[in-house]
Amino acid sequence: MREWVRSCVDRLPLEFRVLYRQFLLRVVDLESLSIEAHIPSFVGQFAGVLILVSLVQAVGGLMIPPPPNQMWHIEQADIALTMLVIGLVSVLTWDGTFPDRRDAMVLGPLPVKPRMILLAKIAASAALLSLGVFCLNFASSVGWSVLFAASRGFGPFCRYLSAYWITMLAAAVFLYSSVLTIQGLSAFLLPRRLFLRFSAITQIVAFGLFLSVYFLEPYIESPAGLAALRNDVVLAASPVYWFFALFNQCNGSLPAEGLWLAHRAWIGLACAVAGAVASLLICYLHTMRKTVEEPDLVPARRGFRWTPQLGGSLQSAILLFILRTLRRSRQHRVILALFYSIVLACALDLVHLAPRIGSAAPMSLDFVVLTMWMTVFAVLGFRAICPLPISLTANWVLRSTQLRPPQDYIAAVWRSMILLALVPVWTTAALLSLPYQPLLQTGVHLAVLLLLGSILLEATLIGFHKVPFTCSYLPGKTNFQYVFWTCLVGAMLVLLFALSIEFPALQSPARSVLLLLVLFAAAIGLHIYNRRRARSAVLYFEEPPEEVITQLGLLSALPPASSGK
Repeated sequence: MREWVRSCVDRLPLEFRVLYRQFLLRVVDLESLSIEAHIPSFVGQFAGVLILVSLVQAVGGLMIPPPPNQMWHIEQADIALTMLVIGLVSVLTWDGTFPDRRDAMVLGPLPVKPRMILLAKIAASAALLSLGVFCLNFASSVGWSVLFAASRGFGPFCRYLSAYWITMLAAAVFLYSSVLTIQGLSAFLLPRRLFLRFSAITQIVAFGLFLSVYFLEPYIESPAGLAALRNDVVLAASPVYWFFALFNQCNGSLPAEGLWLAHRAWIGLACAVAGAVASLLICYLHTMRKTVEEPDLVPARRGFRWTPQLGGSLQSAILLFILRTLRRSRQHRVILALFYSIVLACALDLVHLAPRIGSAAPMSLDFVVLTMWMTVFAVLGFRAICPLPISLTANWVLRSTQLRPPQDYIAAVWRSMILLALVPVWTTAALLSLPYQPLLQTGVHLAVLLLLGSILLEATLIGFHKVPFTCSYLPGKTNFQYVFWTCLVGAMLVLLFALSIEFPALQSPARSVLLLLVLFAAAIGLHIYNRRRARSAVLYFEEPPEEVITQLGLLSALPPASSGK
């Protein structure tokens, strides 16, 4: 089998094989997501996380079989999770399929046909998406097929398994083709400058849209729910319901009430694929020349400019530099949008669960946990993008203009992060707390949020003796599995803190005061510790690689010396 696959690969054109390997290594941004500048390591870690999710689902389902009336819920959840992963990967690899300036400058003079570049890029993107779909569903698909066919035999098992994979692949192709269609048509119809701004906005909106749909979309529990979708235009437009109906159609379990949703799935898939093919052809035939003059940063617009003020001139300059970097740099916006889309999804979930204003509803545990998660992800997201440089120009310009002590720069960074990371999410939580009573509990919880955010901010700034976006960055320091499990463990710790400490303390004024005093002392202690370290700190703008001494092991190969004379 291995030899047959290798022989088939060898029959492909040499240009395609070389381009495919290169594009596969560039499908993810090296400067932000690689592991020691090694894309296969990142892809392996990405696949490892998805494999673990699939194994947990399968093992849990086989050990504790769900009741038959819950299978619809599980199948919809799997389709929604697959579409979420594919959507996030599509946005993260936004520029992975279309040609960039490097492709035009390097491959343009070579005798390589544009269609060969197009096919190699499509193959590289398809390989990553196929890996994600397979790793996320390989165990769960078998587990649910076994449960479905436990008393039916081998035939229903094969049909269920085939229907499952047809649905997942169709949903992935539909969503990825839709993203390509939007990106390709906008690149063709809009001028280059407008396309850059539209592309940035679209990426941020897509992050929030995918996560919001995943967390807020209701599930259909019965055939009557499928029939009721005709009366709800918003829910009927959701592709999750389309492909859920498609799955049941392929499995032979679709009631007559949901046949129209399956038809929508087939029509939507055909339209999306046709749109993606048209967008790719138009881009490679007509808009590839525009990428030669593509700037790394979005050009600044002329007109009225308002300069924010934050204390002295240095604090204002640091704040303005951070704001302009976030506005003009695609790389920083995308990473920040990934974290802030989780914050948005939590906020929308709270809006969905919030009682009416004036109903005097008590504060719920969901509100406490979700607002804490909002604070944690907002602070961690902003801190995650600070080490990434904007350009080498910012490096040497700020280094040559360092005319004040380092503690002034560190204090300016602290104020900027308080203003941009903590204040917006705290204000959002305060607005979401208006329907809850009594006011004393909401006030204590908002104070706890502010103190927890300050503690987290101070903890993440320990040893951060540099100006954001100015220090040279060694590609590959971000570890996907480390970030994933850190966020997951952090979310669980927040949940335990809310369950065991804060929520019980909200029921007693004395315990609330004690909790606030402890958190205030921790925040003040970390703040004093960071300020003392800042007095002896030295701002650094270069991140040197670690010195590694490699031993050849030649001495161990020598024969032992004789002890006799």
